Amino acid sequence: MSNVSLYANIGPELTRYDVDVAGAALTPRGTVTLPANVQYAWPHKSRQFLYVATSDSESGMGRAGTNHNVTALKINNDGALSQHGTPIPLPTRPIHMATDIDSKFVLVAFNNPGAIRIYRINPDNTPGEEVEQSNAIDPGIFPHQVRATLDNRQIILVARGHDAEPSKPEEPGSLRVFDFKDGVLSNEASIAPGGGYGFGPRHLDFHPTKPWVYVSLERQNAVDLFTLTNGALSATPLFRKPTLSRTPIQRQAVGTVHVHPNGRTVYVANRGRDAEGENSMAVFAIDPATGEPNLTQHIDTHGVHPRTFHIDSSGKLMAIAHINGAALSLFRIADDGKLTFARTYDIDVGKRTMWWMGMVQQP
Repeated sequence: MSNVSLYANIGPELTRYDVDVAGAALTPRGTVTLPANVQYAWPHKSRQFLYVATSDSESGMGRAGTNHNVTALKINNDGALSQHGTPIPLPTRPIHMATDIDSKFVLVAFNNPGAIRIYRINPDNTPGEEVEQSNAIDPGIFPHQVRATLDNRQIILVARGHDAEPSKPEEPGSLRVFDFKDGVLSNEASIAPGGGYGFGPRHLDFHPTKPWVYVSLERQNAVDLFTLTNGALSATPLFRKPTLSRTPIQRQAVGTVHVHPNGRTVYVANRGRDAEGENSMAVFAIDPATGEPNLTQHIDTHGVHPRTFHIDSSGKLMAIAHINGAALSLFRIADDGKLTFARTYDIDVGKRTMWWMGMVQQP
C-alpha cells in the first residue's frame, strides 16, 4: 500500500488518490465533501490532519458569497479523510492558507478585500478562535499567499498588485514581512522594489538550508531571488530570471514556485489561458554558492493552466493540476532536477473547478 496520498478537489469535493511514486501512477479512493468550494489546504506538521479553506465566492474580484470556512480533516493511516471537529467561519473568501511551522496557528490570506488573519489551533488540533492583533495591518494590494519563515519568526504575505488598465494605472505589488510570536504580528515591513511597480509577486518558497527566498512574479513572467537575513528580506532581488520559453501570444501568468526538497532545483509554472498559450514548467538549477537560478529545462505540462503543482517528499515525483480541461499530470524527477513526462489523467469536473491539489506522506 502506498504511504503517499494525493488530494485534489472538484468544487466542494476532495478526492484522495493513492500515489505510486516509483510507477508514477494514481489510484482514486474516497471522496469527502466540504462546506463550499475548496480554495486551498495545508497539512498539520504531524501529517495527521489537513486544514481546508473553502468559499462560495467567485475568484478574483468576482461575486462575493456568504459561506467561507476552515475545516479540519483527520488523515487516517491509509490516507482517508474524515471531518475533525466543527468548521470555523471566515469573513470573506480565503485565497491561500498555511499553518505556522509548529502548527499552532492557521494563517489565512484574503484578497477581496485584502487581509491576513491568524487563528489558533486547539489542543485537539481543531481550528479555533482568531488571534486579536494589537497593531494595524496593511496587507498590500491583492494578497495571494501567506507563509511562515522556516524558523517561524516571521510571516510573509505576498501581495500581487494589479496590471494597469485603460481606466486605471498599475497598482504596485509587495512582500509584507511581519515579526511573529504567539500568533501576533508586529513590526510590519514592505519590500517593494521600484515602489512595487513592475513587481507582481504571486507565491514564494524557501530554500531548505540557505537564506534564499524564491518569488514567482505573476505579472512579469519571472522568478526573483531575495535573501532573508536575521528576519529581514533584501530590499531588492539578487537575481531575476524570465520563465517563458518564447514570446507570449496572449496574456501569460506565472503560477506557483517550489524548491526541490534537496535544495538544488527550483520550479516555476507558466500558465496560459488556453492551448495556444505557454503551459510549461520552467526548471532552474540553483547555484550552490550564490543561489542564482539558472534555466535548464522548459517542459510542457500536458494540460492548460497549471494552477497548482507539488513534489512528493522523496523528491522523485511531481504532480501538476490543470484548471482548463481539468487534468492531473505526473512527471518523474531526475537526480539533476529535470522532468520526464509520465502520464496524464483527465478529470471530469462538469461545471465545477479543480482549484487545489497537494500530496501528503503518512507518518
